[in-house]
Amino acid sequence: MRALSLPVAMPVGVKTPARLIAVGALLVLLAACAQPTAYQPRQQGSSTGFSEQQIEGNRYRITFVGNQVTNRETVENYMLYRAAELTLLNEGDHFVMVDKDIERDTQYYTSYDPWPGSYGMYGSRRRHSGFGYGMGYGMSYSPQTYAQSRYQGYADILLYKGQAPKDDPKSFDARQVIQNLGPVVQRPQQPRG
Repeated sequence: MRALSLPVAMPVGVKTPARLIAVGALLVLLAACAQPTAYQPRQQGSSTGFSEQQIEGNRYRITFVGNQVTNRETVENYMLYRAAELTLLNEGDHFVMVDKDIERDTQYYTSYDPWPGSYGMYGSRRRHSGFGYGMGYGMSYSPQTYAQSRYQGYADILLYKGQAPKDDPKSFDARQVIQNLGPVVQRPQQPRG
């Protein structure tokens, strides 16, 4: 006589290893595609990159907006780097950071289990009245809420000629800023042609 093998029922909400592996692989793939905002001017229709506006004579406002994978430190570095570039472009030697603000914009998203129900191998298990656990064909959503933050920075600067004052912590030598931050600045990749 042959032994009968009965399927083992799992309680509602338990994820199958295949489903967990598929979701994990999808997250790794998405993370590999996402890159921090490159150091570049903000283009028409784009919400990321740097921009500047002359407010008066030697006073400018610099803005840098990053995407969801650009961290706060990068936004600050890119604002300083742009301030130094702008100083040199205007034949200055140093700039004074008069005012600076870094804002974090956090948005919350809710996603649902991509396999809502038992269609094919992704079945949902649900409790039947009085009969234990069995295979069900209803909808079974597993909402997941996550946060995504973006940083954007604003700085008002004054441009000056001559050596930066040593006793002013808000004063920066433009050439030294370019030299020291240059290695961490990531520029956009040029298309191969």
